[in-house]
Amino acid sequence: MRQGRARWLTRLAIVTGMAISALPAYAKQTTEPVKITSFSGAYLAARVAEGDNDLDRAIAYYKQALAFDPSDTGLQQSLMLSLIAQGRFDESLVYADKLKEVPDVERFSRLALAVDSFHKKDFTKAQYWLKLSLESDLDRLISGVMSGWAQQGAGEPADAMASIDKLQGPDWFGLFKSFHRALIADASGMPEKAEAIYAATMQDTAAGGAAPETWMRNAQAYASFLVRKGDKTKALSVLDQAEAFSPGKLEIVALRDRIAKGDKIAPLVAGPSDGASEILLDLATALNRGGGEPFVRLYLQYALALKPDSDAALVQLAAVSEQLKDGEGAIALYRRIPAASPLKELSDLQLGLNLADLDRHEEAITHLKALVDAHPNDMRAYLA
Repeated sequence: MRQGRARWLTRLAIVTGMAISALPAYAKQTTEPVKITSFSGAYLAARVAEGDNDLDRAIAYYKQALAFDPSDTGLQQSLMLSLIAQGRFDESLVYADKLKEVPDVERFSRLALAVDSFHKKDFTKAQYWLKLSLESDLDRLISGVMSGWAQQGAGEPADAMASIDKLQGPDWFGLFKSFHRALIADASGMPEKAEAIYAATMQDTAAGGAAPETWMRNAQAYASFLVRKGDKTKALSVLDQAEAFSPGKLEIVALRDRIAKGDKIAPLVAGPSDGASEILLDLATALNRGGGEPFVRLYLQYALALKPDSDAALVQLAAVSEQLKDGEGAIALYRRIPAASPLKELSDLQLGLNLADLDRHEEAITHLKALVDAHPNDMRAYLA
């Protein structure tokens, strides 16, 4: 989430009621797409809209351009990717099907078709779509782990774990492979294997330094596993280790509180669709280091297509929207955070700050004052 002097001043000004009209804003200028009567005009308008991050307009203009040349695979690709990036996943499937044999784009087209197969619980078909003719290391890890989850969904958890274990790639594959093997064992009723792999993954703090969010997700999953197993003391010890690794994570604090209260703790990943969503979230988060936001946004949208209420994916995608100066998009995503999520309060705060950045000051003041009144101690901590 964006930091810096302007954001700090915005926070201070809104909470205290000061005037903030002098601060810069990034309101998106939205206009209705106009009817364009030439291929070149429609294509140029689509590219300009895409460059302005106005994806709905870009989609409308790409569709106009495609009407002039329906067989243009480049246009089909641009339209498909824009639809996925904008969260209009179902609309993208017709173009994904047209592009399923085009090597340069199959990592996105076949991934979309695989996600659709997960929705339909057709796990054999999902494995078929995840076979690529061209693949990078990243593609191999995504398709390999998702194929493992498809095998788990088909009732073959041991084969799923073995296939993930055999994935060839650079050293950084290790954390993701071990985490998902543990999740598959956990989801498949293999507690001894799950515990052994969770514990080994916790010990790999070097890999955690390269992908800290995934390491912390393993800690959450392991702690929830231990609570369900009846070992509350060990679960809290795992959370102590996570807190030492990355202090102040809201998810860890909330999980500790729920364990202390004796609440029922659900598994982090409950089945194959959740697992497939998780690997996309894990890798998108690891990639989100600045400069690759459009690419990260795609993978997060795939993750949300599989698990629409994923608070972790929604918050990450909202942060990417902020990085892309899309305040309206960020607001819409923050509104989708489930009320029970430990990220809800912070997301509501970010929502209010985005309202301010869009010059919707009265709405922002009302929203943030209500938050401060409802959660005075938490809001003071966030605004400090």
